[in-house]
Amino acid sequence: MIIVLAVFVLLLLSGTAFAYLMGAVSVLSFVVADKAQYLSVMPQRIFAQLDVFAFMAMPMFILTAEIMSRAGVTRSLIDFSMSLVGRFKGGLGHVNIMTSIFFAGISGSAVADSAALSRIFVPEMVSRGYSRYYAGAVTAASSMIGPIIPPSIIMIVYGGLTGTSVAALFVAGILPGILLAVSLMVLNGGIAYAQDHPGGRSADLPPFLPSLKRALPALCLPAVILGSLVFGLATPTEGSAIAVLVALIAGQFYEGLSLAKLRDALEATARMTGTIFIILAAISVLGFLAGQMGWPQVLSGWVENLGLTGTKFLFFLLVLFLVAGMFMDTPVAMTLLIPLFVPQALEQGINPVHLGIVLCFNLCIGLITPPLGKCLVVVAAMTNTNYWRLAYAALPFIVLQFLVLLALAYWPWISLGLPELAGFSVN
Repeated sequence: MIIVLAVFVLLLLSGTAFAYLMGAVSVLSFVVADKAQYLSVMPQRIFAQLDVFAFMAMPMFILTAEIMSRAGVTRSLIDFSMSLVGRFKGGLGHVNIMTSIFFAGISGSAVADSAALSRIFVPEMVSRGYSRYYAGAVTAASSMIGPIIPPSIIMIVYGGLTGTSVAALFVAGILPGILLAVSLMVLNGGIAYAQDHPGGRSADLPPFLPSLKRALPALCLPAVILGSLVFGLATPTEGSAIAVLVALIAGQFYEGLSLAKLRDALEATARMTGTIFIILAAISVLGFLAGQMGWPQVLSGWVENLGLTGTKFLFFLLVLFLVAGMFMDTPVAMTLLIPLFVPQALEQGINPVHLGIVLCFNLCIGLITPPLGKCLVVVAAMTNTNYWRLAYAALPFIVLQFLVLLALAYWPWISLGLPELAGFSVN
């Protein structure tokens, strides 16, 4: 296996894309392990990995987000958020977080949210007297709401890999997402008073009713998605197709959608979907090798020997996925770790919906955690700020998000309460 490790390091240092790196290393591992005869069934295994009904929702939700972002909904959502919470101390920080809640119901991506909002919020907050690094830290931290409140791309990936109901995961993410947003607002308010951030009734606020009217078409989108799922009118895949149609209609109330914008949206959707699917395909090869080599059984024995059962095993997963999220892209970490560890967790009686919310939340913390926090990288690049100073400014928000994660892990009802009320089977 020294040869495999050497090739892995060499390809990693050469900048090879992760999907190709994992594919090459996986194929080489088959040869080194003297199991090359199984390579003939790899096309079938890869197709089986991707032939999951839940995955069909992914490109549609990505396309919905691309359409809405090109239709120019950002300003209307910001104005509506400003009319709601702009009057409070540290108002622009609250508006930043509130806008991320509304954006979460459209994009489902933390990186997309941080890229879209950092261009607008950071210069505006700096002009109002906020520190540039604090403004960037709030933007990066609040963007994590995106993958938690539905629709969520990573929840679709988790559902497809584990067979868990994506609709139940979507509904289960609502309360944790709101809890995260409220926690961020409380922290922002405390820092605002401690550092005397601007805000209050003297700030210029857009009128409530006109801003609501302007934002209403965009706000209808998450309502349609969740409504169709909660009332059983559509599956997540059908709901994603409905979301595209609603996005096309809602976009006409803003800047509109030209053929050029629609073509750009389709191209961006194809690129992102292709990226995720090729990662899934590459890691499915490694997963098949793991099964042939008996890695899950070895892992199961190791867990039993260490006495990691029930809650102890869940908290072990928290540490493992938190570290993985610091160094890997979220889809990569999910497709690599979930097939190895989630079956063991389910055997120990951990609820799959609760586990999905906790692990998705866990990996998302890595998006704003050094050394490779992707949202921090995006915000630093968009605002021309030093990455490490931005990471330092984000530390209070990282600690807060970790505390919220512990609460989600310790009290499953936070995740499971709404799905149970909506009639989903979560037992």
